[in-house]
Amino acid sequence: MTGSPSTSVATAVAHPNIALVKYWGKQPGPGNVPATPSLSITVAALTTTTQVEAAAKNSIRIDGVPRADPKVQALVDAMRGAFELPPMAVTTDNDFPTGAGLASSASGFAALVTAIDAKFDLHLSPSARSAWARRGSASAARSIFGGFATLAERDGEWTAAELLDRDAWPLEVAVAVTDESAKPVPSSAGMERSRTTSPFYEAWCRSTEIDYATACRAVTTRDFDAIARIAEHSCLKLHALMLSSRPALVYWNPATVAVMDAVRELQVAGTPVFFTIDAGPQVKAVCAPGHGERVANVLGNVPGVVRTVTSGLGAGASVV
Repeated sequence: MTGSPSTSVATAVAHPNIALVKYWGKQPGPGNVPATPSLSITVAALTTTTQVEAAAKNSIRIDGVPRADPKVQALVDAMRGAFELPPMAVTTDNDFPTGAGLASSASGFAALVTAIDAKFDLHLSPSARSAWARRGSASAARSIFGGFATLAERDGEWTAAELLDRDAWPLEVAVAVTDESAKPVPSSAGMERSRTTSPFYEAWCRSTEIDYATACRAVTTRDFDAIARIAEHSCLKLHALMLSSRPALVYWNPATVAVMDAVRELQVAGTPVFFTIDAGPQVKAVCAPGHGERVANVLGNVPGVVRTVTSGLGAGASVV
């Protein structure tokens, strides 16, 4: 056996990440490889906690409910085969809505791989854990890292890496939750629908390559205005792509649009903030340091907003 149990239970935590330059669509074939590079920020205030222990047979429990999750099971089976591991019981809990556009799969698979690594003393490097996490969710590759993270092709391999430490540019995030229920079409299915049916898919891929290069420069130079322009445009292009899919992918609700309008009003008033929205109705307002609480207070008063969460940038996945 390559890996051997260390303690009775290993516990890991990971945070979801919010893509500023988004990917939507994967390359055909195995490996869960995205079609385009992406850039994200890790969000400290939202956390997935995962426990792994050896067991007589595999089991998965998510948010207190037994689940037959095929993606989680596939990743567990792949790591068991690669490292000759025994069956294991996986228990995962999110302190935020699951499957609702807040990147629970990213934090979930990052925490899972980190817990398995710790439980069986595999001593995987962050890059290796990231590669394993990507098998479950491409975005999970970025949640292994904190601060600003990228997922891109480097020397012929798709790898994630930290672009800038969270303390080097401590942006803040105000998350406006407008619906806590699971989204109607999961991201993987939605991506494939867009790839195969949208007339704008190829243009999306080409423009995202340009956005990625420009955004990386904006982050390394701490240019807030530049990253705001790029991130909002990437978000709006993403949802245009979704809307042009057949059948259309509509993840927004009226409160989503109302929050976007509120962010626009804040911008006009001089507040350094921009919005981004993933495959779901939640709006993330990214702010310059010191503005998160005020922005959250404004967004919390928008009709239809269930609650707000204010956060700084988070660390990478870790054992606790």
